[in-house]
Amino acid sequence: MLEKDRELAVSGPYACTRNPLYLGSFVIGAGGIIAGDTLWFGLPFLAFFAWMYGSTMKRESRALADRFGPAYLHYRDSVPVFVPRPGRYRPPPDHELPTRTFSVRRYLRNREYEALLGALAAFGLLALKAGAWVAPGR
Repeated sequence: MLEKDRELAVSGPYACTRNPLYLGSFVIGAGGIIAGDTLWFGLPFLAFFAWMYGSTMKRESRALADRFGPAYLHYRDSVPVFVPRPGRYRPPPDHELPTRTFSVRRYLRNREYEALLGALAAFGLLALKAGAWVAPGR
């Protein structure tokens, strides 16, 4: 887990895409649309996602450039903003990657549990919908 606002995350999933959490949210949303058999909702979902996350990614990129300067600019120019590509980011020699282990304190401070709650809510709604497909007494 990363130290938000203290160091630039460029390893793990961040070595393939600059926004792995937004990519994950997109995959979960698209999966919910497909699994929920609500394909008609696809276009509004895409429009909302592009509007909401597109502006967020631009704003965050500017803030990271201000905060981390040349290190972020090198990373930004080397790693795609959303769709991952083969290969991993290789930082310049003067940029040392931090080594971290899992920390419950950091997990809670970074509010990572919010993604888990969202996924549980989505799976709960799918389970409710799946229950509606099964006729009572079967």
